[in-house]
Amino acid sequence: MPLRMEPDEESVLSSTLVRPARSEAQQSAGSRHRRGRGVHEEQTRRVRYETVVVVPARNEEIGIFTSLDSLARQTRRPDLIVVVVNNSTDRTEEFARQFAYDEQTPLTVVLTLDDNPHKKAGALNHGLDWLKKHVGGRLSGAVRHVLVMDADTELHPKFIERAGNVVASDPAIGGVSAACLGRTGLWRSPWQRYLLGMQIIEYGRAANARCRSDVHTMSGAGSFYRAEALQSLLDWRDQVFWEDHSNLVEDYETTLALKESGWKVTANQMCIAYTDLMPTLRELVQQRERWSRGTVDTLRRRGWTKFTWHSIATMILGLIGAAYIFGWGSAHLYLALTHGFAMKPLFVALLGFWVIYPALRVRHLGWKAMLVEALLIPELVFTLVRTYWLVSSIVKSYVTRVSAWK
Repeated sequence: MPLRMEPDEESVLSSTLVRPARSEAQQSAGSRHRRGRGVHEEQTRRVRYETVVVVPARNEEIGIFTSLDSLARQTRRPDLIVVVVNNSTDRTEEFARQFAYDEQTPLTVVLTLDDNPHKKAGALNHGLDWLKKHVGGRLSGAVRHVLVMDADTELHPKFIERAGNVVASDPAIGGVSAACLGRTGLWRSPWQRYLLGMQIIEYGRAANARCRSDVHTMSGAGSFYRAEALQSLLDWRDQVFWEDHSNLVEDYETTLALKESGWKVTANQMCIAYTDLMPTLRELVQQRERWSRGTVDTLRRRGWTKFTWHSIATMILGLIGAAYIFGWGSAHLYLALTHGFAMKPLFVALLGFWVIYPALRVRHLGWKAMLVEALLIPELVFTLVRTYWLVSSIVKSYVTRVSAWK
């Protein structure tokens, strides 16, 4: 069977693209970060790609096929998939090329980046730089949407269709974040069943809540961008994802940059991405410390602004809430052990609230999740672990340096 030809990495379109003059908001920046969104770019040629997917992959030989296959099974298939294999030492590139050579799959380009000091941000920018050159120098006018997803993520078959509909509903929307859910049935012991189960509940609760309020961050597992929004970041700072070895949360930093550029970001409960869960406590803490540490680092660099105050306040309230729960709980437990249980009205009311409220928050996950939350103890143990990685992340942000990606 003949191999499908991949687009030449150096090829560009010969047609001319008119660039708009920069708006006054762009010419006079209000602060170090803020830039106004430019006027709509004139279309001098037909859109070449409706949706392009960029998949950074580092040592993902186990999950790369599943992720790419979920793109091939989309009800609205992408026009082009760009896989950026970076700093990999396994067979990720080999498996990605096998997918690319399959005539039944969407057109796929596999790029290799063997020396990438800028982590995932560097890989994503490498893929976007290739795409920009391939379509003639600018994303606007040639590409309508860009989907960024992790190589260990599996998308719902209607993800692209639904995300595209959300973007089309409002011209001010620059990106739609996935609602992430954890994969089930991966446990091998009672402890893993508990650990993975709590992560499933955590992801499900967060996915339901973030679709009803302002999006804190676009999800690295799956983010659907308007190409014009990404081009506005390129016009501003020459890169979409900020490249620095200390940038641990490129998705959050880019979310803030989009907001500061005047774009809206949102999430949709029906745009589902299934992601891997951490099977051990050590891996879970390492993952969450990286996320939390990166968030704290970014907030420290940005400071208190209209786009960061909510995240800062949420983090502070989370620490206060954890201190209250464990302080109040420990005090009442001590009194109960020394003086016996006293069924005071206030105690009964608070206990009833903490049994009913958490259970109702996860009712969309089913009765098993509601039962786990109503039992209190499982969630209290997980809250203790969560408090640990949050506190340690804040401390490390102030007293340690971020190590380079090895």
